[in-house]
Amino acid sequence: MNQPQRQKALLIATFAIAGVWLLDRAILSPLAAAWKNRAAQIVELRKQVSQGLVLCERDATLRQKWSMMSSNTLPVEVSNAESRALKAFDAWAKESQINIASIKPQWRHNADDHSSLECRIDASGQIGAVARFLHAVEKHPMAMKIETVELVSRDNDGQQIALALQVSGLQLTPTGP
Repeated sequence: MNQPQRQKALLIATFAIAGVWLLDRAILSPLAAAWKNRAAQIVELRKQVSQGLVLCERDATLRQKWSMMSSNTLPVEVSNAESRALKAFDAWAKESQINIASIKPQWRHNADDHSSLECRIDASGQIGAVARFLHAVEKHPMAMKIETVELVSRDNDGQQIALALQVSGLQLTPTGP
């Protein structure tokens, strides 16, 4: 092979390699990346569809549960909401035979669609009465959530307990039609 033919062959090989490299950079690599992205999107969409199908199957149960939960929230009127919560605390205290020293309600406006009534309750009683009171608060269908509980013994035997309780009640704001 003579020199000009060898240079021509090397030049053709160089252009061919550069062309393959440009083809890889400009077309093949972006297509492979797009393919991987679409495959990931397909997996995510299939997951969302399966979750949606499960929700559709549970539609009646979820609607019934939401209806029960939303009917047990605090009333929209602030005075009625506080009154309902205070009456409930009073009933639970009488039922469990606990002595409530103070209840301090405070409203928190969390979002446009709901608010919460946060109450700090200071009470005392025997250990069994405190347990019955906490059970009554937790198990009642009213939308009340126990946030914090502090228990302190008031005697050496641990029979008299001081209770500091932080409870929040949910109030849903009605939305438009």
